[in-house]
Amino acid sequence: MSNYNAVLARNTENAPKGIGPYSQTVAFSHYNNLSAQLPIDPKSGKLVAGGAKEQAEQCFKNIKAIVDSINHVMSDVVRITVFVKNIKDIDAVDEVYKTFFPGYVPTRTNVAVAALPMDALVQIEALVSNGEGTIPNAPQAGDLIKLTNNTANAPTCPLSTQVVAFSHYNNLSAQLPIDPKSGRVVAGGVKEQAGQCLKNIKAILESIDVPFDDIVKINIFLKNLSDIEVVNEVYTTFFPDSAIARTAAYVPARTTVAASALPMDALVQIEAVVSHGDGTPPQAVEDRHGLIIEANNTENAPKSSLYTQTVAFSHYNHISAQLPLNPKTGEMVAGGVKEQAGQCLENIKAIVESVGHVMDDVVKVNIFLKNIADINAVDEVYTTFFPSGVPARRTVGVSALPKDALVQIDAVVSNAEGTPPKA
Repeated sequence: MSNYNAVLARNTENAPKGIGPYSQTVAFSHYNNLSAQLPIDPKSGKLVAGGAKEQAEQCFKNIKAIVDSINHVMSDVVRITVFVKNIKDIDAVDEVYKTFFPGYVPTRTNVAVAALPMDALVQIEALVSNGEGTIPNAPQAGDLIKLTNNTANAPTCPLSTQVVAFSHYNNLSAQLPIDPKSGRVVAGGVKEQAGQCLKNIKAILESIDVPFDDIVKINIFLKNLSDIEVVNEVYTTFFPDSAIARTAAYVPARTTVAASALPMDALVQIEAVVSHGDGTPPQAVEDRHGLIIEANNTENAPKSSLYTQTVAFSHYNHISAQLPLNPKTGEMVAGGVKEQAGQCLENIKAIVESVGHVMDDVVKVNIFLKNIADINAVDEVYTTFFPSGVPARRTVGVSALPKDALVQIDAVVSNAEGTPPKA
């Protein structure tokens, strides 16, 4: 019997098999990573009739079918990410959302993007807890407790929880630049807004007694990608936060995404995934930090002072979004989207191998495309890296990418051995 967790990919006939080579859900350790669901009727394989409301309902039905097929329930959902073509459609999505989450609400991110596969209006993704874990034939910790928390020092919303902890991770709702006292977007431009987003994240972490430097992954959604330099000015005043982190020059893994629109007409929105050393009961508390964060960079992939290439904590490695940059020259590779996708995946492979892993350990891939029609060309390359099509996947079309790239890819990778406690 193996003492290590195993990657567990699963599919059901009750949900769409999807467009492209991926699994509906991939479990590893205490989380199920679901592929983003389009509003496809699993019987016909076509988009459902109707508008955003009908499409949102089908997306949630598909998520529920997948969740049911692995013997879980919708209250096991830890995080929901909603992508819409038109930000005004969020209200229609919310009507449906309430029927699937009438009591408990997970953490949540809402963002409008330039395009979605099959010209859909809505695409919805879920991260689901997995209490039994994935050590073959050996439940790990029984039914772990999901811990939810809200603080008045950060914006509250009846449709989302600020932070949901499960096992060794805290998953935060994406933070808008809202002053929690007034409930309004702060005055000023993107600089002030980025500062407020990060202040809100810090307030949430303080409310659960977790240091800011326990963040392992940051996702930044920008209305105007050209604002990234200003956001970076603010970002570097928050990271690193502690003397220990400054000594190690620790910064989280990071992905930056261009949004066509954000809720409340915000210019920026920031999402965080945070380590949780103590775990959730009945996991035993070894000490304040039973596990350590392992940050790693390799010369074989592009480097940046603003992010770490991969950050491991417990049983996951979080990889920063990779652009199609040649790590030796720092320049964009020649060619079109096929060559660019190949370079993005080569960079991910180099990072994965640098931490003693292989591409079969990847559980989730996120693809961001300048032109959604390029997905078929990307898939040609993608299948050479993932011939079995196991990882769960999300694909969205964006209005712009850093360095005017045609494609950007990030990944979540399993980490069977986990990260050790402090010596």
